[in-house]
Amino acid sequence: MYSAPDQQSRGAAASGAPREHAPRPPAGPGSSGAAVWPGSPQPLGARHHIGPGGVEGTNFALWSAGAEAVEVCLFDDDGNETRCALTEHTHEIWHGFVPGVRPGTRYGYRVHGRWDPWTGARWNPAKLLLDPYARAVDGEYALPPEVYGHVRDWPQPHLADTVRDERDSAPYVPKGVVVDSALAAGAGDEWADDRRPKVPWPDSVIYELHVRGFTMRHPGVPPELRGTYAGLAHPAAIEHLTRLGVTAVELLPVHQFAHEDHLLRRGLRNHWGYNSVGYFAPHAAYSASGTRGQQVGEFRRMVRALHAAGIEVILDVVYNHTAEGSEFGPTLSLRGIDNRGYYRLADDPRRYADYTGCGNTLHVVQPQVLRLITDSLRYWVQEMGVDGFRFDLAAALARSMHDVDMLSPFLAVIAQDPVLRRVKLIAEPWDVGAGGYQVGAFPPLWTEWNDRYRNTVRDFWRGALPDVRDLGYRLSGSSDLYAWGGRRPYASVNFVTAHDGFTLRDLVSYERKHNEANGEDNRDGTDDNRSWNCGAEGETGDEGIRALRRRQLRNLLATLLLSTGVPMLVAGDEMGRTQGGNNNAYCQDNETGWVDWSLLADPGWRALCDLVSRLIALRRNHPVLRRRAFFSGRAHGPEGLRDLAWFTGDGREMAEPDWYAPGATLGMYLSGRDIPQRDARGVPVVDDSFLVVLHAGHEPRDFRLPGPPWGREYELVADTSLEEQEREPGTVHPAGGEVAVPARSVLVWRVVT
Repeated sequence: MYSAPDQQSRGAAASGAPREHAPRPPAGPGSSGAAVWPGSPQPLGARHHIGPGGVEGTNFALWSAGAEAVEVCLFDDDGNETRCALTEHTHEIWHGFVPGVRPGTRYGYRVHGRWDPWTGARWNPAKLLLDPYARAVDGEYALPPEVYGHVRDWPQPHLADTVRDERDSAPYVPKGVVVDSALAAGAGDEWADDRRPKVPWPDSVIYELHVRGFTMRHPGVPPELRGTYAGLAHPAAIEHLTRLGVTAVELLPVHQFAHEDHLLRRGLRNHWGYNSVGYFAPHAAYSASGTRGQQVGEFRRMVRALHAAGIEVILDVVYNHTAEGSEFGPTLSLRGIDNRGYYRLADDPRRYADYTGCGNTLHVVQPQVLRLITDSLRYWVQEMGVDGFRFDLAAALARSMHDVDMLSPFLAVIAQDPVLRRVKLIAEPWDVGAGGYQVGAFPPLWTEWNDRYRNTVRDFWRGALPDVRDLGYRLSGSSDLYAWGGRRPYASVNFVTAHDGFTLRDLVSYERKHNEANGEDNRDGTDDNRSWNCGAEGETGDEGIRALRRRQLRNLLATLLLSTGVPMLVAGDEMGRTQGGNNNAYCQDNETGWVDWSLLADPGWRALCDLVSRLIALRRNHPVLRRRAFFSGRAHGPEGLRDLAWFTGDGREMAEPDWYAPGATLGMYLSGRDIPQRDARGVPVVDDSFLVVLHAGHEPRDFRLPGPPWGREYELVADTSLEEQEREPGTVHPAGGEVAVPARSVLVWRVVT
């Protein structure tokens, strides 16, 4: 069952001389001989249609530059396999039309070629491979030894990846599914632009959620729909989103993904899904309606329901690596189709260049890889209806041969693509390779996750900032990072928490990670949490500490929603969701990783949710809080004020030395009379002016409200020291007088006159 190159061949490969490849193994079990017509090399994937002479069937097309033969393998409901050789070969694409193959048919590929890991050749026809263009996938990966292209238990472990395993993997792997061509193309549904919410970037409020985790414990979602696309489309789930006022959901990965072997051996599963294997297929486990193509329609109905509620759908996509891992990983798809064509190989072609920390990196410079990614992106926009993408480890996609290059083929193709340049594009602007940290470097059209914002806001509220210089930049749109090349403040996606790391409640409850449940001896997850537990580690019965933690949550959320840029919330943070201190819950597909909706029965957490809704409404109603241009610090008219002014705690405008002095209090004045913006009819936009005071000190202090010309009276509209916001806000204070600012609080005043 094993096949390894002999020592002579190995030596020839090392010297660079031509070498013989191992003989092609026999076809193995399964019938063959089904009629295969020439078909077409375009489009790639499996496309059901009416062929020549009115005969129904499916066209199969697979790119593999170095393969010697390709078979498409069809499976009936009992698992019986029929192999059909694709003998036509056009521009490196193997293709054929198989009459009689209808929607719902399961299939995979066997690709024949050389086994020579020393040159990066890893063809192994004993392994059934998933079509990279499969629109649907049936089944899950269990990852037994048969699924690996090499012999996992070879006596010399360091050479195991060089020994070919010839056991058949077909019984152990999922299959692609032929999808009805009308459904795949979106026939019968309208995806015209006027049906999409088309929310402008400055007006956007993003809500990051997990399809399964968001709905698994929702009492209003029927049990049979929980954890599914249909569950997220349910009115009970959507009602929470609309009540909050968010404009977009950013879904953690929904591309078909596989669970890692080390998790399966520990009885865990990959919950987050950053382990993609099928870039066109909605993850089958999130489907309530079936996995033989039904998941495609269910996903599209979910998108339609969210659009009808005015909510855009953004996908978190993982095109930087695949679930096949390093050279010691399983052979699931691309590795067995054309390893050298799809992956970045190291100087030693037996190894992979790993800029992702996940074992491999897709070689985006290769035209076929670039085509795979852009074809996938266009499919999700045009045929599945999504409105944008957040690119995981986007710096890895922007690398040319080695270095990150903002003129790379990937970024250039996106910039000129008539479909993709119109959707929302969000970069996670880093990877784990040298020079991979690229915050602020992506070109126009792109927005970025701004971790500088996250770090600064966390440090301010835990009392760890030496001064307020950096805080001023983050509150006002991070012009130090983004005011170049025509970029705007909404290039910054501001966030305090994300799926990766502590939840907001855990951020104020734990100073150390508690990841023991992940089974890695608490070694996984970052140690740089920038958190403060308010005096006790974890849950406590001390009412004073609990009240302080809730106040800190209000401070963090108010800061986020009042900052210039695009705010991103994480599902459950608005109601005090906790993961028990686990800051890397990627494998917690259980109550740790699911939103706990029972929290809303607690008056304290319900009040927090209400505050978030009020602050989002305040932001929505006042354009001065969602600017389309950076502040200039100057007046925009003869009667105007500076569009942005900063004040010390004694009501004095900040001078240069004040920015460098230790400080826990900062006043930010936003002039609504000086917005460099016009409405659709060209009329200047005018708004109220606001004064926001952020005080992170542990003692209360007095703050002098700025007098004329800044204002004569100020109406308090938000005070995070209060559990219930309805009691105190609305009080009007005269300018020039001192007001009491409670310890650790954010106060928001509207300038009345």
